[in-house]
Amino acid sequence: MRLVLIGLAAGFFSALFGVGGGIIVVPLLILFLRYAEREAMATSLAAIGLIALAGVVTYAFHDEVRPAHAALLGVPAAFGAVVGATLQQRLSNRSLAFAFAALLAGVGITLLV
Repeated sequence: MRLVLIGLAAGFFSALFGVGGGIIVVPLLILFLRYAEREAMATSLAAIGLIALAGVVTYAFHDEVRPAHAALLGVPAAFGAVVGATLQQRLSNRSLAFAFAALLAGVGITLLV
């Protein structure tokens, strides 16, 4: 049931703000289901495809999708994901947790300023 609730929150915030996986799913999997950082990140990435598909179909009905721009973002992002996943396997859990917290704090501060 907790996974379903986390999924609902991820889908909602993903469609509302363009966020979901890293900012919603990962922390909730770690806090509420006691996932290790790597497991939470991998599980979140696996769910992103379904979340994104549902969101893009909804936005497409409103003619707000730019497929060429999505490809220009998505193809390099796929390569970046391979590099990021490879690097992640070399970092300690403590380093991952600290880096993730720093990223979230940095994004939050930037948005507030």
